[in-house]
Amino acid sequence: MEKYRIFIVEDDAVIAGEAGSYLAKWGYDVACVQDFREVLTEFAEYNPHLVLLDIGLPFYNGHYWCARIRQISQVPIIFISSASDDMNIVMAVNMGGDDFVAKPFGLEVLSAKIQALLRRTYTFTSRTEVCEYNGLILDLSDASLLVNGRKLELTKNEFRILQLLIENGGKTVSREAIMKRLWDNDCFVDDNTLTVNMTRLRKKMESVQGAQYIHTKKGMGYMLGEPIHK
Repeated sequence: MEKYRIFIVEDDAVIAGEAGSYLAKWGYDVACVQDFREVLTEFAEYNPHLVLLDIGLPFYNGHYWCARIRQISQVPIIFISSASDDMNIVMAVNMGGDDFVAKPFGLEVLSAKIQALLRRTYTFTSRTEVCEYNGLILDLSDASLLVNGRKLELTKNEFRILQLLIENGGKTVSREAIMKRLWDNDCFVDDNTLTVNMTRLRKKMESVQGAQYIHTKKGMGYMLGEPIHK
């Protein structure tokens, strides 16, 4: 059975460490954020079942990151903060938070709230799945792409192309492999169709900040790499 993954976004190393160790003893997989400027990227890479989120954080506060996470996922979020006045609690809920635990808190209470929220969430609903590469976040539930904070809607073929490239992040994927991914019972994709879809996908992605993410490897295929600004 898959372990529940919990992502802790807390800048107090003592609190994060104690909570992480306690939850690990209860059988959870736990990861703490490493770079507070890249919370969303680390969230997408870890793809957790639940997030513990402080409000007072370096660079951007917890309300900001909650809103960003809600752009791509409905994963349960529990705010943990000493800023437990009514205004902060209301803001946390309005930004998409599911619960609020005031500091200082007992680890037993935190664990009980986590168990209850996980049970309510995953007994009846499925989790939003995302995959990420180099800052590109692909939402598998609605075939959308988040680039630099902007959500792009993709066609079925564009989604399948990008999913394959992200799955092979940093490696070249042949045109033949991409065409094979695009084939289904109702659609035959030839070389020209692939070129059209690839061109359209590139333009969509470049429209966000004028950067090219998909690179052509002549005679080989395509790969995702560092964005090249035009």
